[in-house]
Order: sequence, then C-alpha cells, then structure tokens
Amino acid sequence: MSDRMEIAVDLLWLRPRQVGGTEFYIRNLLDGFLQLQEDYHFTLLVSKDNRESFAHYAKDERISLLEGNVKSANIAGRILWQFFCQNRLLRRNGIRRCFIPVYCRPLLNGGITYVNTIHDLQAAHYPEYHPFHEIAYSRLCWWLDVHFSRHIVAISDWVREDIVKRYHVKQEKITTIYNPITVDANEVVPMSELSEKYGVSEGEYYYTVSQLIPHKNLDTVIEVMRQIKEQKIGLPCRLLISGVNGESRTALERQIRDKGLEREVTLTGFVGNAQRNALYKYSRAFLFPSVFEGFGMPTIEAMLFGTTVITTNRTCIPEVTQGKANYVEDPYDVEEWIRVMLHPRNRIGEVDFAVYDQERLTGQYYRLLSDILGSA
Repeated sequence: MSDRMEIAVDLLWLRPRQVGGTEFYIRNLLDGFLQLQEDYHFTLLVSKDNRESFAHYAKDERISLLEGNVKSANIAGRILWQFFCQNRLLRRNGIRRCFIPVYCRPLLNGGITYVNTIHDLQAAHYPEYHPFHEIAYSRLCWWLDVHFSRHIVAISDWVREDIVKRYHVKQEKITTIYNPITVDANEVVPMSELSEKYGVSEGEYYYTVSQLIPHKNLDTVIEVMRQIKEQKIGLPCRLLISGVNGESRTALERQIRDKGLEREVTLTGFVGNAQRNALYKYSRAFLFPSVFEGFGMPTIEAMLFGTTVITTNRTCIPEVTQGKANYVEDPYDVEEWIRVMLHPRNRIGEVDFAVYDQERLTGQYYRLLSDILGSA
C-alpha cells in the first residue's frame, strides 16, 4: 500500500455564508492542509452550488474536486442523495475512505470507511428550538456516527464527554481536536469605515458574533442595552451583532423595535473578515451570551485582537477560553451582566494561543486521519 493518504472530504453540507462557525472551521482546516508538506491527495466532494467556493483549493496538485449531483441549498434532496447515492459515487471514483467534518453521513457505509466530526449535540439539549424532522435527522446521524463511523473527532473535551455520556461510546473512539483559529491582524478596515457605516466610535460600542438562534441568548444582551440606556449607566449604549440569519431574527428585530433600541442595537448580517476583525479590535468588549457551545470560536478571535471578552460559564466556554475571560454565572441575569461589564478584567496576556494554532491542529488532523483511514 502506498504511504500517500488518499481520502475524500465531504463538503456537500456547506451552504456558503449560511452555516456559521462550521464554515470557518472547515475553511481554516483546508487552508492549514495546504501549508503541510506531506504527500496526500484529497478529493473534495462538493455540490453544484458550492463548487465555485472551493475551486481555488484545486490549484494545489494534491487536491481535486468531485461534484455530486445535488445542491447544498436543497437540504432534503442533499440528505437523500447522501443517504443513498454518495457511496456509489465514491466507489465509482476509486475512493474508499472519507472524512466528513460534520455529523451527517450516508445511511450505510457501503464499502467506505468514514471519520466524522461532531461539533455538538445541540438538538438533543434544546429540542424545543428545532422542528421534529431536524431532531430526528440529527439523532439518527449521531447514532450512525457512533456505531458505523470508524472514528469521531470532537471539537472540545466538553463535547467528547457529552457524546460518551449520551451514547455510551468508548472514550478511545473519540479524539478531541480544537478548531484552528486564524485571524490576520493586518486584515482590518479602518475605524473610519466603521464610523461611517454604523455610526460608532472606537471603544464606545460592544460587539458580538452569533447565529440568530434562541440558545445564543441575544435577547439578554439586548435587554442589557435597554437598561444601560434607561438608567443612564456609564457604559456604551451601542451593540453591533454580526451573524447569519436564524429563526430568531424576526423576534430579535421585533424586540429591538419594542424596546426603542433601533439606534442602539444593529444587526449587521454577514460581514467579511476585514470588517469583522475591525469590529472585534475597536470594540469596548466582546459580549458572548451563548448558553450552549461546542467550541465558541468568536471568543478566541476577539482575544487574538486583544479585546476583553465577557461571556457565560456554560458548556465548553470556560474550557476553550482557558478560564481567562470574564464570566457571568447566570447568563439570563441582566444586572449581573452590567456588573461584570462595569469592572471587566483583561487577562489575555495569560492565554496560550498556541492551543489554537492552525499548523499544529492541522497536523493533528493529518496524523489522526492517516492513522485511522490509512489502516482502514
């Protein structure tokens, strides 16, 4: 057998600019693989409507694209195609090993050896935020991952323990590998551009990055802004929220209107890296009110720009932030949020950022995939 690692990387699930942190995760990981010197060949399994966003990777001779007869935007169609047609396409192209960087996978192995990444078991913890079909699909795929995939990657120790506890899987079947975090300190728009677009001044606004879904707890920080405004508390009464759309967007917009905060709270929608980086860098603090995370990349991205982070102590967040952020004990307590915001500590100098290094973590993935799939 050749020493060259030849695997497919399943990207059918990725809807560009619509899947939040998982998109940043896989693109950071693929960028990291480009920097490795090892001899490998990856076949990126892409859809008809996301192929173009991955085309540049094929400039490296170690990477090629294979298009499935499916569109990622057609979620139901993609799932059915993946369940029943994906294995046949891989076999027809001589591929017997596949890494899927999310939890979804074919119904059966069909002669293919799979490794999956599980980012969290969100629908199991918060079923009330998901329609029945999403819950059923997620639980089916998690069960298939545990029982049919050769190995599982968890993105934090908290997620790993959550999988072990819920599915009684042996710990040695799951490896924790953190998400690679990459920010370019030079990829920053000037403060003047932010001022012109959003009417903000340096250090006089708060910032958060989040999907607009209920467990991100954005309504709490919106209420914080209301109390800062009404009580005339000596804090900036300006909050910018960046993130892809979610089922809570309409409710958040209504909340902002009902509280009379149209000038104080802005939903920016999706922003590019340069603008996002500037929003991190020039904010008074980065607020991250989420009550459930598998990793929570934005907290680390903000810290990399030297920004004070105020967040919750729920799920993996204290682990991933190394206990160096400012934590709110009760994520829903508006008064506690204000107390912490009045007297935050900046302990970023104590953070070991090497833990999130792209080259280091990509190397971990390479060795794991080589060991697991190379011996398949």
